[in-house]
Amino acid sequence: MNMAPTTPAPVGHIGILTSGGDAPGMNAAIRAVVRTAHYYGMQVSGIMEGYKGLVQDAIRPLGVRDVSNIIQRGGTILRSARSKAFLTAEGRAAAKRNMELHGMDALVVIGGDGTFKGASVFHQEHGVPVIGITGTIDNDINGTDTTIGFDTATNTAMELVDRIRDTASSHDRLFFVEVMGRTAGAIALHCGVAAGAEFVMVPERKQGIDELIGALERAAKTKSSVIVIVAEGDEEGGAYDVARKVKARFSHYDTRVSVLGHVQRGGNPTVADRLLASRSGVMAVEALRAGGKNLMVGQLNGTMMLTPFEEVIGKAKPLEADLLRILGILSI
Repeated sequence: MNMAPTTPAPVGHIGILTSGGDAPGMNAAIRAVVRTAHYYGMQVSGIMEGYKGLVQDAIRPLGVRDVSNIIQRGGTILRSARSKAFLTAEGRAAAKRNMELHGMDALVVIGGDGTFKGASVFHQEHGVPVIGITGTIDNDINGTDTTIGFDTATNTAMELVDRIRDTASSHDRLFFVEVMGRTAGAIALHCGVAAGAEFVMVPERKQGIDELIGALERAAKTKSSVIVIVAEGDEEGGAYDVARKVKARFSHYDTRVSVLGHVQRGGNPTVADRLLASRSGVMAVEALRAGGKNLMVGQLNGTMMLTPFEEVIGKAKPLEADLLRILGILSI
């Protein structure tokens, strides 16, 4: 007997969660999802602490007023946590049961590559429509020019480096400044160009101590102070390791190390991050209404786009080589 193709059931109740490291602008994305869903007559439930809350049934309804006055706040009102249980088939089955218990028929997940990988597996096993929104300060997600939180984190780092430059210039010092970026050097590179650093060390590009020493020798001929930005995931080690190696070769340098750390994750999101989050939240809900599933919302060349998870997950995002070239020109 011939069967007519079935059309997806309309989405009426969306669950939303944030997973992975927090990023400024996540709250703006939550707000956009909740308000867009209610605009279209849909229900929304907030899932606390990411996939852990989905497995453990830490779920509550979210109305329009529940997301008032959060667009300007850093962090995430839904909080985030790791979930070993969700990595197992049994844990994901429990998550699906909890979705059914609350009447949720779709998910919006905000996070990075690991978040999207979990969402994709969940969709494949249980058929749940899932849309991903990029939320990571590292800007290491393929399929989008930038991620929610990156602009804020980079601006925070730049402002702190500007302050370090003031004291470095006052004392003729060499400063090594470590910024976040375990496997990605986007913050380091963008901050380095914007703050006028003399050298940047990133994990995507092999740069030995000899190359750094050469740059320092050239800078010493014309400059009284030098700033080196080190991504925390650089292969030569963090800023302390790099500083130690340089000091062993050139003991006459008056060196200092500053690790910016988690301050880069906090603070009020910039206009750019709030706009990206708002656009992403609206597109995520409208994509679900149109039958979309297993897709990531991103922005390419200024245009909001949907990209299948399989084209995003595990794909290394190349560093902007032209910025490295520009840095070399401007740091003389």
